[in-house]
Amino acid sequence: MAGDAKERVIEGIAAAPGLALGPAWVYRPPDLTVLPPAGPVDPEAELGRWEAARRQVRERLDELAGRAREHAGEDEAAIFAAHRLLVDDPELDGQVRQAIAGGRTAAAAVATVTESFAESLEQLDDEYLRGRAADIRDVGRQLLAALLGVRLDLAPEEPSVIVAHDLAPSDTARWPRERVLGLVTEAGGATSHVAILARAAGVPAVAGAAGVVAAVTPGQPVVVDGSAGQVVLHPTVERRQAVERALAARAERARTLAALRDLPAVTPDGRRVELAVNIGRPEDIAAAEEFGPEGVGLFRTEFLFLDRSRPPGEETQWQAYVAAVRALKGRRLVLRTLDVGADKRLPFIDWPDEMNPALGWRGARLSLERPDLLQTQLRAMLRAAAEGPVSVMFPMVTTLEEVRRLRHAVEEAAASLEREGVAHGRVEVGIMVETPAAALSARALAGAVDFFSIGTNDLTQYTLAVDRTSQQVAALYDPLHPAVLRLILEVGRAAEEAGIWAGVCGELAGEPLATPFLLGAGMAELSMHPRALPEVKRVIRAVRYDEARQLAGELVNLPTGDEVRRRLRSFLAERGVEPET
Repeated sequence: MAGDAKERVIEGIAAAPGLALGPAWVYRPPDLTVLPPAGPVDPEAELGRWEAARRQVRERLDELAGRAREHAGEDEAAIFAAHRLLVDDPELDGQVRQAIAGGRTAAAAVATVTESFAESLEQLDDEYLRGRAADIRDVGRQLLAALLGVRLDLAPEEPSVIVAHDLAPSDTARWPRERVLGLVTEAGGATSHVAILARAAGVPAVAGAAGVVAAVTPGQPVVVDGSAGQVVLHPTVERRQAVERALAARAERARTLAALRDLPAVTPDGRRVELAVNIGRPEDIAAAEEFGPEGVGLFRTEFLFLDRSRPPGEETQWQAYVAAVRALKGRRLVLRTLDVGADKRLPFIDWPDEMNPALGWRGARLSLERPDLLQTQLRAMLRAAAEGPVSVMFPMVTTLEEVRRLRHAVEEAAASLEREGVAHGRVEVGIMVETPAAALSARALAGAVDFFSIGTNDLTQYTLAVDRTSQQVAALYDPLHPAVLRLILEVGRAAEEAGIWAGVCGELAGEPLATPFLLGAGMAELSMHPRALPEVKRVIRAVRYDEARQLAGELVNLPTGDEVRRRLRSFLAERGVEPET
């Protein structure tokens, strides 16, 4: 009997931290086999079915994007915005229509064309395009389901641990959040879209758990330890009780953290740190208010440009920016200019053929070559600044010459508004520090900007020469590597000497274990996912600034990231703070 089964631990990959206990719900994808037509194919009717399926999938993707935005964030919602672009891809549409004209049903055409697309992408040298193969297959599956009348929205009826061989992003976002206690997959890894969605939504997840689908008993209790990368089947009574105690302690911890909401993030010796949030749409501000943010440290403006055949106009952009200014009611808004290229491409830009797009035409490099896009965006931002404090931040800046050209662009936009008699305000001008070159040149750059914001995700990737989306080398991606910390410290000290502020808007800002170092490195602002705010604030309120500065100097001289973590844990434990990992 299942109740007498022996406890079994399956090792996997830690995909999203946290602990979960609940009944297993095994997800088996529906059969989307396309059968041969029973009679002659009517091309006109099949074209109508194709268009109807596209409309249905577009609506569904918009719904999934909204759900991801609510429970996870804008980066996660962008996954579905990209899928929507694929539905409208003219080449995909053309090939499906051609196949239908050749006598195929719409379903057969979609199955053949999307798989052909995916296989072709997997053969390319361009890493960005290779990574799109999984997206093509996910979109193809949704189109097929619409054509075949197959439901993809099966969901557990009670809160459960979902177990599957693999999951597509659309699967993960489709399930009601309150019914998903944890995720376990046999495929995937820590850098998959599903792992990203799970982390952002606060759902514990383990990937790479070989054989779990065959081994699990549906409905029986399963423990998911997303921090350790372990799945426990048929847990003993003792283990279940231990997990329940841990979950109760975490719930109590959450209540304690909630009490900090309206208290300032200030150290015992008086150092104040501004805790802000990263957002992708004005409406994200309302959702973040629960956690008491002091501003927005990163407003990703790409949502205005996605899913469009032409760039948004000045009025459209101004409406979005001024909505955020008004929602913040006097708190600072940091607007990042368009950051596309690498893994984000727009249909109205003629992209060059690049072997390594992550090192290519992206961020401010693109903006400087497209003054039409840049001036429109800057004018909208300056107009929004008439109603509240706005800072403009340029991504992927490496040289002083770029900074000077970008500042000149801001001055140009302001002058044009002045000539036209259009209301606008002054803005702070800053840059994201995302490359070792920018970090090492921080003293030279500091004289030309009003602030630095360190993008630790890209800074880590470029410093360690590691593509964090590659499973083969993802283990080498370590934002607490001493080399990365040394660069952050360099930026902080340069900012202090120049009398400007420095902050962090990458994932490291929301990592409580890293908070003492970032505090000691002189960061005046930390911008993060809203859910991370309370824990980071708790650490700041427990750590003296003078001790954190001494610690920062010590950490950059340690030999490994693991030793950095051990030292940070002992430092926090000595002060009675043990952040969750």
